[in-house]
Amino acid sequence: MHILIIGAAGMVGRKLTARLIAEGGVLDKPIDKLTLVDVVKPDHPEGFSGSVVTSDADLSMPGEAEKLIGSRPDVIFHLAAIVSAEAELDFEKGYRVNLDGTRYLFDAIRLANGEDGYRPRVVFTSSIAVAGAPLPFPIPDDFHLTPLTSYGTQKAISELLLSDYTRRGFFEGIGIRLPTVCIRPGKPNKAASGFFSNILREPLIGQEAILPVSDDVRHWHTSPRSAVGYLVHAANMDLDRVGPHRNLSMPGVSATVGEQIDALRRVGGERAVNLIRRVPDEMIMRMVAGWAPGFEAKRATALGFTAEKNFDEIIRVHIEDELGGCV
Repeated sequence: MHILIIGAAGMVGRKLTARLIAEGGVLDKPIDKLTLVDVVKPDHPEGFSGSVVTSDADLSMPGEAEKLIGSRPDVIFHLAAIVSAEAELDFEKGYRVNLDGTRYLFDAIRLANGEDGYRPRVVFTSSIAVAGAPLPFPIPDDFHLTPLTSYGTQKAISELLLSDYTRRGFFEGIGIRLPTVCIRPGKPNKAASGFFSNILREPLIGQEAILPVSDDVRHWHTSPRSAVGYLVHAANMDLDRVGPHRNLSMPGVSATVGEQIDALRRVGGERAVNLIRRVPDEMIMRMVAGWAPGFEAKRATALGFTAEKNFDEIIRVHIEDELGGCV
């Protein structure tokens, strides 16, 4: 089994690589080769005895996708993207990376399919940003795509391509609409949603965090552990059960910012909560006004995808996985 991870240097990519190595196989076959690709060369993973290829490549550059598909990976995880705020600020880069790169990958697989019948499994990370206001709560699985950002539009177009290329038999595709991943470890990134993690991660280690929106903002979340779990499950499941609608809204936790802070208070105490400083940001407030408050996710749940039940669990997952189990 040859696994290709595009976007392997990112947080989810690194955790996915470690999880796959720990489990040892996909689709009941042992993993004997890993190809790890990102715009920055990924680190060589620990604990894997098979063949490893790491490289830096920009999927949106012509010819790069063909190089990756030339080695005929059996399962492809497509995680590569620029985040929401950056895609909004840099229109051309957003479409080049998030849409053109995806299309180049899908077409490289299609052309290889025509040559020798190559038909890999493609697990694509989409986003709940494909839905935009006005939104019901909870959002049903059959709700129409109404993105209100360039990032969401790029993901929605990619979802349609994934479904069509799967329908035509070029590959076995499944799209995973990730909730906002929280708590993200490491330093803040350029995502407009970054504050959801910042207001928990920094206070837990005694550092100040900025909150740019009001406490009543409600959103849909999952932990990094669950996000990786979705991808691994998608790689292993019987895709015939998914049917023609190939993109799934994942289960998660719906919570307001105030409820996040209440969970922080229960787990980290008042001292942690006092490190949150409110500094309103008009651009971010406008963006979050149209974001998804929560999903029914009935299809994904019935197909075996799982997540945390509340924000106390999400915070405890972060403490276990990133802080050695204590604060």
